[in-house]
Amino acid sequence: MTLPDFEVRFVDKVDAVPSALWDCCFAPPLEGRWWYESLEAAGLDDQFRFFYAILCRDGREVGLAPLFLMDVPIELVMPPALLPTLRLLGRVFPSLLRQRTLFVGSPCADEGTVGFLPGIDRRAALLCFQDALEARAAALGTSMLVWKDMPSGMDEDFAWLAGRRRLFPLVSFPGTEARLPSPRKEDYFAAMKASRRHLFRKKLRRSAQAVKVSVEVVQAPGGEVLDEIFELFWQTYEKAETKFERLNRRFFELLAERTASHFILLREAEGGDLIAFMLCFAVGGRLINKFIGIDYHRPKEWLLYFRLWEAALDWALPRGFTTIQSGQTGYAPKIEMGHALVPLTNHCRHRHPLMHRLYAAIARTVGWHTLDEDLARFLKAHPDATPGA
Repeated sequence: MTLPDFEVRFVDKVDAVPSALWDCCFAPPLEGRWWYESLEAAGLDDQFRFFYAILCRDGREVGLAPLFLMDVPIELVMPPALLPTLRLLGRVFPSLLRQRTLFVGSPCADEGTVGFLPGIDRRAALLCFQDALEARAAALGTSMLVWKDMPSGMDEDFAWLAGRRRLFPLVSFPGTEARLPSPRKEDYFAAMKASRRHLFRKKLRRSAQAVKVSVEVVQAPGGEVLDEIFELFWQTYEKAETKFERLNRRFFELLAERTASHFILLREAEGGDLIAFMLCFAVGGRLINKFIGIDYHRPKEWLLYFRLWEAALDWALPRGFTTIQSGQTGYAPKIEMGHALVPLTNHCRHRHPLMHRLYAAIARTVGWHTLDEDLARFLKAHPDATPGA
């Protein structure tokens, strides 16, 4: 096939990308320019370096890929069973334990996105991006290049690309999404499996008996409320087993200024203490459940996660949202509450052929069942849910 002539240029700032390109390539229901501006301004330079690849044809900008550079601890991406072997190898090859990686995507977006103007040959564009990114990775002294958390709708394109450039697929943590069939709460419950519906309602009743809460949805919370929010976020972050990024209060302050951001706050009715929150982004017909925080010092019997989800549901339904996207990890309660699992894949290349073959062999052993215990239990009960089954 004859491929169109493209070229790629790299820029270091969000505002170096034309606004029209952001608007076209990252329109709702995606997190748009405002998301990348917030990341860039949050002071996360100790973890990430952000930049952007612009695809051009005949001097016109026709595509956009957000990028970031990160030194990735190996335990974030490899199955626990393989870590002892890799740590032994790391004594001989220290770079195995912390890979400097050039990512296409965003550190905490729910799926990777590469945006193109209508009519652009996507495969030819991906090939041009790949060649430019390989050259950029070499210039940066980067071992790995990863297209992060790409949706299944691009699998065939990446299989085509892998046949022309050295890439291997690595199964990623799946995303989660709850579909809202109508503005009626009864229809949401009716779409759930009967056993899950019964269990969810039972937990809501038990929680209501254990604690009375008030619910408030706010935009642009003030400094004192933001302090409360971030304190709960940090408590939840510290409790998490999987930590890819370490966010700061400044990031939340920047997000609070965005019109898409809505904070769902649960307070104990008696005393008014903040006991849970959810930061949501309203983008088109999708509500993105982005960050949560829960006061884990409270009794487990309060079942605050389920009350928080109900509050989000009660806010989303009358406003016409058709889906709630709830991100990766924490699968057990999400599955209970009617979320579907959304397959995502990392497409990877190591600069050194021997290490590339080693990582490709390891990647073939990785699946949902190796990434997360909740997923392993779910797949044991529902083997037909395994990707490719």
